[in-house]
Amino acid sequence: MTALQPALDITLAAPFPPDFLWGTATAAYQIEGATREDGRLPSIWDQFAATPGKVFDGHTGDVAVDHYHRMPADVALMAQLGVNSYRFSIAWPRVIPTGTGAVNAAGLDFYDRLVDTLLANGIAPLATLYHWDLPLALHERGGWLNRDTAYAYADYAETVGRRLGDRVGWWLTHNEPWCAAYLGYGSGLHAPGLTDMPSAFVAGHHLLLAHGLALPRLRALTQPGTQLGISLNLNPVYTADDLPETQRIAEEVEIFNNRWFLDPIFRGTYPDGLFAQFNAPPPPVQDGDMTLIAAPIDFLGVNYYSRSMVPIHMGTNPVGNGSATVISSEHQTDYTDMGWEIYPPGLYDLLHTLHRDYHPAAVVITENGAAFTDVLDGDGQVHDPRRVDYVRQHIQAMARVIADAMPLKGYFLWSLMDNFEWAEGYNKRFGIVYVDFATQERIIKTSGQWYARFIASQRGTAE
Repeated sequence: MTALQPALDITLAAPFPPDFLWGTATAAYQIEGATREDGRLPSIWDQFAATPGKVFDGHTGDVAVDHYHRMPADVALMAQLGVNSYRFSIAWPRVIPTGTGAVNAAGLDFYDRLVDTLLANGIAPLATLYHWDLPLALHERGGWLNRDTAYAYADYAETVGRRLGDRVGWWLTHNEPWCAAYLGYGSGLHAPGLTDMPSAFVAGHHLLLAHGLALPRLRALTQPGTQLGISLNLNPVYTADDLPETQRIAEEVEIFNNRWFLDPIFRGTYPDGLFAQFNAPPPPVQDGDMTLIAAPIDFLGVNYYSRSMVPIHMGTNPVGNGSATVISSEHQTDYTDMGWEIYPPGLYDLLHTLHRDYHPAAVVITENGAAFTDVLDGDGQVHDPRRVDYVRQHIQAMARVIADAMPLKGYFLWSLMDNFEWAEGYNKRFGIVYVDFATQERIIKTSGQWYARFIASQRGTAE
């Protein structure tokens, strides 16, 4: 307990607003398991994970952390942490198993129970409609390369909104469409594993179109005051020198990593030079698409993990490789187990840039966290002081943003529990709750204890 005290001196310069969302986040395929139960059919991630060589050590999400069966206990764990909000995703193949057509009542019932359980524990639900688990049947009809998938998604969004819209006050259409498009269709690091940059741009456009098509349907089915948004992974870009070539490359990185999705959403256009970087044709934009995509949103979800640094004499055009992009051998100090530089000031700089250039009505940090090598000690405890320090420093950066009167409304720590970390399988642990994957035992780490105490201090209920 004493060891935690110095870090808890987050008696920050000023308290956060009383209605600030303090939460944790997860995604369906990463935690639910039960991939063959109650009518769920495969997603592209079931197929991708089952393909040899795609995921670390052949790991799959078949069991994950068994949240589908342990949901009430997991919500009780959130209540113990004191969070007032929880960001989860809904599995499209659990709700509409083939992507279109018949609704799977058992799948929709699960999310209905989850929402009711959260509300009964005083936890506001934030639902993400798409966190990468496209129904495999839709992929076999072209997936995000097929424009029809955007319309199927809008129907799916309407189905979920009709069932949960009376109780869910915060919605995200997509999580990190950059990753779904580039990692899924351009680099092949994620499902469905294609390696073709023109396809990545087509997929990206259809993901954005799906977002635009879903917004009016959700607005029609949710309560007044419901907040609708989209979550983007963003990295502020820095340069190591003032050389013209460095500045040119930095601009290309900024366009590809950030403006690819920011500009269509807030300006209704793709940034100049985006497609030329890769000698790719523009995606098939039809009349009215960009107007739909640029429909006003209530908040922008920001997933921040690290910054992008363009070093001296960079000889190639660097592009992102995941939720965070780090392109420097100099200027880096500490790293997470993902190899991402820990750079809390980047969060402050990023939010300032967003406010200046795009003027979002509000921002919510929908993901921020770190993977470290966590070990269960002989006393049944997991001490992770580096994660405590990581979270503390990023909250301090947010406090500076609040002090500058920018509209920051919430923070969702990634993640609630250790889970299936996509292509890394179970090899990387992001959770503030340790999971023994063999027994499914949950143990709150030092970081989880610290986060609970910090939230309590914000509410004036700390011991």
